[in-house]
Amino acid sequence: MRVITGTAKGRRLDTLEGMDVRPTADRVKEGMFSSIQFELENSLVLDLFGGSGQLGIEALSRGARAAVFVDKSKKSIEIIKSNLRKTGFEEKSLVFNMNSEDFLKITDKKFDFVFLDPPYNKGIIEKTIPLLSGKINKNGKILCEHEKKLILPDEINEFRLKKNYKYGKIEVTLYSADRKDD
Repeated sequence: MRVITGTAKGRRLDTLEGMDVRPTADRVKEGMFSSIQFELENSLVLDLFGGSGQLGIEALSRGARAAVFVDKSKKSIEIIKSNLRKTGFEEKSLVFNMNSEDFLKITDKKFDFVFLDPPYNKGIIEKTIPLLSGKINKNGKILCEHEKKLILPDEINEFRLKKNYKYGKIEVTLYSADRKDD
């Protein structure tokens, strides 16, 4: 696993070992970032189920101003911190070892991009997106990596489904926060 492009291009990232670990494949990551590449500059991103931190790190490498990483696994947090040191992005990052729901209840930050790549087949994306209401800037985006068979609704609160990208058994769903109130 590596950073695809930007200031940390080519840097190898550590990942957890085990059967439950599913690092985002380079072709999926490239597709995700191609869809938002011109909007990343100076953005604030949230990598909510951080794992190795690769999605938030890729965003930082491509020009995001800062990233927040959240994962409830202590081992994942150690890997994220190690990868931030390797890429030189420690100063641009905040890392929280906690449950995603608890984080969303306490944070007062508003994000431009949120990456959701939770464990598959557990209904986590459907539970998490409504919790993002009021946590995303106008025209902000949510990118959800999930199993292909998961069908997500066209609208969840102020979030509108904009596009689905299919990569074999994996799908990425892009939502936009189309609020008029900001």
